[in-house]
Amino acid sequence: MTYLKEQSAVFRGFLSVKRYEIAIYLSMVILYGVLFILGRLPLEFYFYGILLTGFLFLVFLIVQFIQYNKRYKILKYIETQPLTVLKELAPSIDPSEQYLIEEINHLMDEIEKFHYSQQEKNTEQMDYFTLWLHQIKTPIAAMSLLMQQNNENTDLTKKVRQELIRIENYTHMALNYLKLEQAEKELDLDEVELDRVIKKALKKFSILFIYNQITLEYQSLEKKVLSDENWLLILIEQILSNSLKYTPKNGQIKIYIDPQQENHLVIEDTGIGIRSEDLPKIFEKGYSGWNGKVQEKSTGLGLFLSKKICRRLGHKLAIQSEVGKGTRVSIDLNHEIVEIF
Repeated sequence: MTYLKEQSAVFRGFLSVKRYEIAIYLSMVILYGVLFILGRLPLEFYFYGILLTGFLFLVFLIVQFIQYNKRYKILKYIETQPLTVLKELAPSIDPSEQYLIEEINHLMDEIEKFHYSQQEKNTEQMDYFTLWLHQIKTPIAAMSLLMQQNNENTDLTKKVRQELIRIENYTHMALNYLKLEQAEKELDLDEVELDRVIKKALKKFSILFIYNQITLEYQSLEKKVLSDENWLLILIEQILSNSLKYTPKNGQIKIYIDPQQENHLVIEDTGIGIRSEDLPKIFEKGYSGWNGKVQEKSTGLGLFLSKKICRRLGHKLAIQSEVGKGTRVSIDLNHEIVEIF
């Protein structure tokens, strides 16, 4: 039924295009009829002429309709394959239309060249940015080592160490973002010991726990999940980083498996919380919400990356929060279809 509707629409469009030719032919038929009647000429010659010209005109219209229908079918794909469609179009009898097609072809070639040059430029910039991020890690690591060797335990030393951890975390965030954009990177899915991953993340942020006097409530989970260990570690680090960022001194962070839902890892804090109107937008790229404006600590990338990592791993991420009470992040570690992007 859809095909018949489409063909009916094509036929109506064809009649609309050829309306002037049809009108001229009918006018000629009427004009010659009047002349034959006024001139008292034999009407059988008139009807014979009508049959002959009518047949020839009908053949002309059929040929034109076949060409019109063929061009219509080709043009249906112009949005997805513009260059291919324009090249397949039969040369038009009308020189102006042929000129128009040639100009469009030329413009499409120019656009393709521009896109290619932009892609090369973006690739070069990405390569440079990646190289810079890898190079900047060396002085950061050196500064961290020097601070560890420094036996002084002043407030200034504590603050410098905390800021170094933040710089390192932001550098890793940028590198992870670049890795996520590279679709050819494959996942290494395997059974992962959840405790091992969590302990690695906790060790990285141990200084922030100590300096900010934040209590950790965590007991061995003794659970294995199907995931990519490296990306799962990055995901947990990112969520822990957010919790530490927005949890004030003497606060608390809990890590546990939800007793109501199997394989749901929960990271819960007693931080400043997220406003209800901000919750629907927290996974948007660059969105920092009220917390980011007030605290001036948010980049708007952390939760965006976390959501993207979860999608790639086939996990789910859910957040519940209340201003002044804290935030509860739940990671559904049940493995679903992995998204490749």
